[in-house]
Amino acid sequence: MTDAAADILNLKDKHIWVFGGAGYLGQATVSVLDKLGAKVLCVDLGDRAEAFVRKQNLTNTAYAALDIRDTGAAERFVSEKIAELGVPDGYVNLTTATTAKRMEELTAEDFDEVNHGGLTATFILTRAIGLQMAARKKGSIVLFSSMYGSVSPYPEVYQEPMNKNPLEYGVGKAGITQMTRYLAVHWGKSNVRCNCISPGPFPNPDVQKGHAAFVERLAGKSPMGRIGQASEIAGSVAFLLSDAASYITGQDLAVDGGWTSW
Repeated sequence: MTDAAADILNLKDKHIWVFGGAGYLGQATVSVLDKLGAKVLCVDLGDRAEAFVRKQNLTNTAYAALDIRDTGAAERFVSEKIAELGVPDGYVNLTTATTAKRMEELTAEDFDEVNHGGLTATFILTRAIGLQMAARKKGSIVLFSSMYGSVSPYPEVYQEPMNKNPLEYGVGKAGITQMTRYLAVHWGKSNVRCNCISPGPFPNPDVQKGHAAFVERLAGKSPMGRIGQASEIAGSVAFLLSDAASYITGQDLAVDGGWTSW
């Protein structure tokens, strides 16, 4: 590989903020970015980010606490961290919201609360960061949608005791995909790219341990015949943040083993 080819994949010393960084997919993402030499700010609820960063001894990663559902606090957080650290080169948002209720049990309040956590809060946070990136004429944003922002849950996979993936979750993730397109166009001439990733079947470790039959059904529905590994999300994030993706914006990258292809 030539030096020029290697350089476009280089994230060394890039400042990248990762929200939801202490979750299952977030941990893998932060770990990979840290190993690639990026200066990472891992943000999550309560002490989750601190506990993760300390446990993994991530030398290039700082941590902070924020509940992005508090939109006023989120805007203040962005202002304070930019004053302290400068405008980030990259911003990743893996936060999500759901009730885990069956459709028949959802109340209007439930639906509104999830829309706020998954859509409104993401918009307010992303706008606050994106505006600063646009003023600097540089930046890469990676939001997170889902395969269930494009397709409905496959009923036969969700046999008892598993609940079908919630309606409000999929509606919110479809909204993230459209938000991505809108912001990509809005900030395109300011050299701020905005893409999203739609993970496929990535059950967390607890589900993998406790619901082997469910995981087997997920794997069987995937054209590749297996579930995804968290590191496979991290690689896609690193690519979209890097200069290797410098002409990619407004895209929804399906990392789903082909799930949405049939």
